[in-house]
Amino acid sequence: MLARTNGITRRNVYAYPKVFRYLRIMDFRKYIEIRPDKRFGKPCLKDTRISVYDVLNWMANGMTAAQIKLDFEEISDEMIQACLAFAADRERKLKVAL
Repeated sequence: MLARTNGITRRNVYAYPKVFRYLRIMDFRKYIEIRPDKRFGKPCLKDTRISVYDVLNWMANGMTAAQIKLDFEEISDEMIQACLAFAADRERKLKVAL
């Protein structure tokens, strides 16, 4: 039986640093821009005409980050992470009308 303090077991206390290590906030604005003269105002990766939707669609269809980077040399790992962070931020801000 594990000692329990405020709902946290001793086993979970040691697991928390591993989880929080991945919970850093990315500033996707370094990599993503929205300009009305580029791709009709869709969010795109800076200095490219690749939209966030394109990257997310490729990943949803089974491409890995490594495959995307092989096809498009101008894309970095940070840019792909920025696309995911942008989508997560949009989802968090989404309001549902009931």
